[in-house]
Amino acid sequence: MIPQLPLALRWPRRQRFEHFYAGANAPAVASLEALAHEPGAAWLYVSGPAGSGKSHLLMAACQAANELGRTVQYLPLSRLSDRAAAIRGVAGSDLLALDDLDAIAGDREAEHALFDVYNRMRADGLAMVFAAENVPTQLGLSLPDLRSRLGACQQAVLKPLDDQERRLVLKTQAASRGIELDDNVLDWLFARYVRDLGALLDLLDRLDQASLAARRRVTVPFLRELLKQEQS
Repeated sequence: MIPQLPLALRWPRRQRFEHFYAGANAPAVASLEALAHEPGAAWLYVSGPAGSGKSHLLMAACQAANELGRTVQYLPLSRLSDRAAAIRGVAGSDLLALDDLDAIAGDREAEHALFDVYNRMRADGLAMVFAAENVPTQLGLSLPDLRSRLGACQQAVLKPLDDQERRLVLKTQAASRGIELDDNVLDWLFARYVRDLGALLDLLDRLDQASLAARRRVTVPFLRELLKQEQS
């Protein structure tokens, strides 16, 4: 049987469509919303570099479908040790989301398992969505038929947010927590910290907790102190 993931891991409170800044990725978001809301919508293959929001959108689709009463499953393949068994163990959910598809490239057993599940889900009229950093032709799959099946899905290539968009997302998320992030703080942060949006939002969560505990505003000295403590 597939290991059951804790609800909190599957549906983090921030991984919802309304918390995703679409920007140039609006068409991809619309396709995922259709897949979550409409039985019979086109299957989707989402690709894009790390930090572009693939996992966020897959979990958002699962959460939206679940809230409509549809059964869903989400598999983060890079976190699973026996990927072939996990894939073969999925039940007939209305929507199955397979994340980190890069993790099975070259694993013939896992690739055959996915090929079989793909055909079964298609025959049963269910829905699938896939996510990987690379498009199907560049995934390194050893099974040509699987590569062909994945290539037949509707393709959505995500573009990472630029720095201005990341700043806007951070400011908006901070304001929703009652935190004011001025330009000096953001300039310092973007010059010295990773620019992956997920990592930045995780840092914002920690900043929120630390500033509340210390009863201090988020300033450059406060941010520097927090990061220094985390690194020690």
